[in-house]
Amino acid sequence: MKKNMGQADRIIRAILGVAALVVALFFVEGAWDIALYIFGAIMVITSAMGVCPLYIPFNISTK
Repeated sequence: MKKNMGQADRIIRAILGVAALVVALFFVEGAWDIALYIFGAIMVITSAMGVCPLYIPFNISTK
């Protein structure tokens, strides 16, 4: 896939993803726990890949 995320976007996603994972791990339980794990994992993975699948249909690029 063609990368569609700029450096600032990737850094912000990585920070938000790690923060969500830490909050899920230490501070919440139940449904919020699962939701934050999923959100955090998606943010970290898209940041590492440099591709946001939601940007593709809308032809958005932050590069």
